[in-house]
Amino acid sequence: MRIKVLGAAAGGGFPQWNCGCPNCRDLRAGILDAKPLTQECVGVSTDDARWFLLNASPEIRSQVESYPPLHPRGPRHSPIAAVVLTNGDLDHTLGLLSLRESHPLVIYATDRVRQGFTEGNVLYRTLMRFPGQVTWKTLSLGREIALSGADGEPSGLSVEAVPAPGKPPVHLEGLAASDPGENIGLLIRDPGTGGCLAYFSAAGGITPAVRKALDGADCVFFDGTFWSSDELIALGLGTKRAEEMAHLPVGGADGSLGRLAGMRASRRIYIHLNNTNPLLRPRSPERTQAEASGWEIACDGMEVAL
Repeated sequence: MRIKVLGAAAGGGFPQWNCGCPNCRDLRAGILDAKPLTQECVGVSTDDARWFLLNASPEIRSQVESYPPLHPRGPRHSPIAAVVLTNGDLDHTLGLLSLRESHPLVIYATDRVRQGFTEGNVLYRTLMRFPGQVTWKTLSLGREIALSGADGEPSGLSVEAVPAPGKPPVHLEGLAASDPGENIGLLIRDPGTGGCLAYFSAAGGITPAVRKALDGADCVFFDGTFWSSDELIALGLGTKRAEEMAHLPVGGADGSLGRLAGMRASRRIYIHLNNTNPLLRPRSPERTQAEASGWEIACDGMEVAL
């Protein structure tokens, strides 16, 4: 299995268009030894011919153009076989509306995420230009299914949805009762090599089900949105703690860095990094601590082979 990070940032990217936090300010000034990041999106493939995208960021077009294996190989063609959604947040779904040029799409999602994106959404009509333009395939919690594209041919990969603590997208808050399918992690397996990817880019906590999934994986991508619970508050950029936004902080006594110590995965990677996170600073004490614990910090263009 080949894993390509097309985008590593949380919603808004890095730098964020309206943010003057120390990270964004220093990156713009050229005094931070770091590179800009687009919003989170990851591709997986076993053969480089068909790719499955984990989420579809608003910057999907530039992400596709940045990576030649995703370029068309004919007058009307795309190596993107399907998109797998982990939740209905705009930074994970808006890219779907950019894939509207009369091309068949296959989208894997839970029923709750599909309903949130399609029902009452007039913009969804851009993906209904011809019969069968979009094929939705249901991710049922705890059930492993084979991944395939519009041609129906098996990819050699399977996916299993694992419920993860989360919340509805901001635009759907308060419209329906909470549902375990509104935020999930993914277990993607390659039976050919035996490799297993655990992908949990948004998680408000570590339940027994989440821990079991992570412990069985060879490579883990985990929520790295915030380093500290009060990160936005301390910088004067917000009033909510990380947990109120359904993100488990990396640092702190109860953070993911400490709670996930001892995992067997040979690659452990923090992704979905908010622009305020000190992990974005290569020589920060926080990044040094994370790397000393065996974690890597995702960046656009990163590749992993399982």
